[in-house]
Amino acid sequence: MPPPIGLSKTKLLSFLQCPRRAWLETYSPELEEPVPAAAAAIATGRVVGALAREIYGRNGGHRVSSERGLRGAIEATRSLLGDDGAEPIFEASFTHDAVVAQIDIFDRSGPAPRIVEVKSSTQVKEHHLADCAIQAWILRELGIAVGQVAVATVDREFTYGGDDRYEGLLKEADVTADVEQRLDTVPRLVAEARATLEALDEPDTPVGMQCKTPHACPFLEHCMPPQGEYPVTGLGGSKEKQFALINAGVRDLRDVPESELANDVQRRIWRQTKAGAPIVDDALRELARGLPYPRYYLDFETIGFAVPIWPETHPYEPLPFQWSCHVEAADASLADEAFLDLSGRAPMRAAAEALLATVGPTGPVVVYTPYEAQVLQALATRYPDLAAPLDALRARIVDLHHWLKLHYYHPAMLGSWSIKAVLPTVAPDLRYDDALGEVQDGNGAQAAYLEAIAAETSPERRAALDRALREYCRQDTLALARLVAFFST
Repeated sequence: MPPPIGLSKTKLLSFLQCPRRAWLETYSPELEEPVPAAAAAIATGRVVGALAREIYGRNGGHRVSSERGLRGAIEATRSLLGDDGAEPIFEASFTHDAVVAQIDIFDRSGPAPRIVEVKSSTQVKEHHLADCAIQAWILRELGIAVGQVAVATVDREFTYGGDDRYEGLLKEADVTADVEQRLDTVPRLVAEARATLEALDEPDTPVGMQCKTPHACPFLEHCMPPQGEYPVTGLGGSKEKQFALINAGVRDLRDVPESELANDVQRRIWRQTKAGAPIVDDALRELARGLPYPRYYLDFETIGFAVPIWPETHPYEPLPFQWSCHVEAADASLADEAFLDLSGRAPMRAAAEALLATVGPTGPVVVYTPYEAQVLQALATRYPDLAAPLDALRARIVDLHHWLKLHYYHPAMLGSWSIKAVLPTVAPDLRYDDALGEVQDGNGAQAAYLEAIAAETSPERRAALDRALREYCRQDTLALARLVAFFST
């Protein structure tokens, strides 16, 4: 097997996270499976990157194309550097010692060039500094004196005015001093990474926190030692403690010593798993039986744009575009109410007004986790004239997740109280993976919504997405009704 001929900045960052991951990415790409959250982050990064080019370019600048590969990009960058222009170069590509980096913004407006790394996160993180250090090291070795290194992140406090003006959405942090402290470590990093990648044998790196941070590793399942019927990860709690137990040879949570359990939740998981039986406390049954009628089962779907598209909204602000509400009458009949706006216009006020018209003045509003209460509170803040009824609605909320976490556990839940983990233990006929189409989780709902409101989406496709979104959101509230019915018996 031939060794890799070069290293990218991305591969070096992967090596920093885990040598084993870097090796697997090089030699065993067939083991890697897409991570939905990572795909969403990449899409968000592209949107933020495009906006950064508009902001820093001010309708000027040069973007280096990678259509001819990295060699072509490097040659194009070299040509642009020779023109003595002041316009910024976007995705400028450089190489030294077979290490390649593409710089988001190579700013030539001052006496010395600046490099600006653009991130879609809202704060500078440790791995961003490593990213910048690799870039700055390459430039230093090429004899290019850099005046400043900065990281541009998204400012959550930015308010979009609805006028296509986004100045202020990105905020810069000067990380020059931090980067300079790391420069002399890069040659060692390069040498170690190259030695790892040239090795024929997979590195023997035990699983650990590097498998989860700064990003989830797609190779975790491959690297994880064989687990028993009930994996140690099912205990929940500290991931660092889980990895320590796994690396100590524990393969099943039933084999974890009781002295290693950190709290009552872990003790309940451990005890009921060893017993092979669920537990339902009387307090949960009393709650379910005592809910008055009518009962409202509510679920929101929201979208948070890194680059806001509606006036008076902020980056990553969760904005409701859909809700489902099953209404249960005293005779146990269920009515299915819903709201979904795929027009592309700001849907928040219409969603709030439609919900208030549906839920009436009395009756418990059953939800799963505090998220719905947070959405209602944000709507009340946004629309002061609706604040009183929205606050009154929020006061009627019953968080079923809270009660189940305290009073219910089934070994099949594998340590999770997500609704998708709980539902099969009480209503096995109501399954997400069997019953739903292309929208099966929150990430899928957001992706479907973005596609549906896009101008280029055909009416036929938009109608199909409408059906899929309604089906998914309806499943969540129907699941709530089924949970309450189960625990009422």
